Amino acid sequence: MTSHVSGTHTGAAARSSTKSGLGSGWLVFAGVLMVFGGFMTLFAGIAAIANDDVFVATNDYVYRFDLTGWGWIHLILGIVIVLAGFAVFQGATWARAVGVVLVGLAMIANFLWLPYAPFWAIVLIAIDGFVIWALCAAPSPSES
Repeated sequence: MTSHVSGTHTGAAARSSTKSGLGSGWLVFAGVLMVFGGFMTLFAGIAAIANDDVFVATNDYVYRFDLTGWGWIHLILGIVIVLAGFAVFQGATWARAVGVVLVGLAMIANFLWLPYAPFWAIVLIAIDGFVIWALCAAPSPSES
């Protein structure tokens, strides 16, 4: 009287596949936002390098820097974030830690970018916060 049905999962196997699905969902979310935020940062850098007359800055901002220099910083940071975002899509474990560090640096750069493009900088800071959260919320590969 055994009622073994082929193709059924045990409780542990079902929980494992559910957990890995959740993890990959978080990582897809983080990867998409990293690529999107990286391209936005890259475009801000291009705009600052190509035509820095587009941006208006206050003269009394404590963290005032040369706009062309900020453009190069944003351009390089954007490229590296996009590449790390694609590595997250590929499932590279190192990309999660690198992503947290890079996006943390992008948050700082966007905070310092506030006087030049306040709305853009706030949007990027929010996106970066979601990326860090998603990268940290995804289960580690050993848990899936």
